[in-house]
Amino acid sequence: MRETEEIDIYDFDKTLVPFDSGSLFVGYCLLHYPWIIIITPAVIAALALMAMKIISFTSFKKMCFMFVPMIPLKKAVSGFWNRHEKQLYPWFFERKRKGVVISASPDFLLREIAERAGIDCLICTRHNEKTGAIIGENCRGEEKVRRLYEEFDRDSIKVMDVYSDSYRHDRYIFSLATESCYHIEGGRRVKFSFAEKYKD
Repeated sequence: MRETEEIDIYDFDKTLVPFDSGSLFVGYCLLHYPWIIIITPAVIAALALMAMKIISFTSFKKMCFMFVPMIPLKKAVSGFWNRHEKQLYPWFFERKRKGVVISASPDFLLREIAERAGIDCLICTRHNEKTGAIIGENCRGEEKVRRLYEEFDRDSIKVMDVYSDSYRHDRYIFSLATESCYHIEGGRRVKFSFAEKYKD
């Protein structure tokens, strides 16, 4: 029988770094590749449609990365993390178990920082690097759990601790913790009881 591996799960944005990486990357690209501003009207229109619940958040997010074919993507990602890598919270590097990062941010954006930071396993939203379009579902909410068990056989892992900045969106991964749940507040890890927080 295969031995069960103990893992810890981490969200990424506002959990391991103090910002939303996707949004900040868009701003970085606007600054360095200003011609992508031509997509702004389409993004604003998509935002309005999402607010009126005509399109989903995933559809809106697809519009946000329409600029990807218009920039040297690998160079942009590298430059972005050269600037922001130092903002990773130091406590992440103190981990004693395998760390699995599950994020809604684009795979093309997080792969490089995952390599730099020695992240053991990265699961995030898949994008077509040529078009910027999302492949499949946005890796958010319940989708994070589905993607975890797509990556690992359910019986091969035991989730110990879970870290996230969002009580609302990440209750599904918090529910997997068999040891501790940590809410990230301004970079600080605040331990809480899942049963107490979600007793309703």
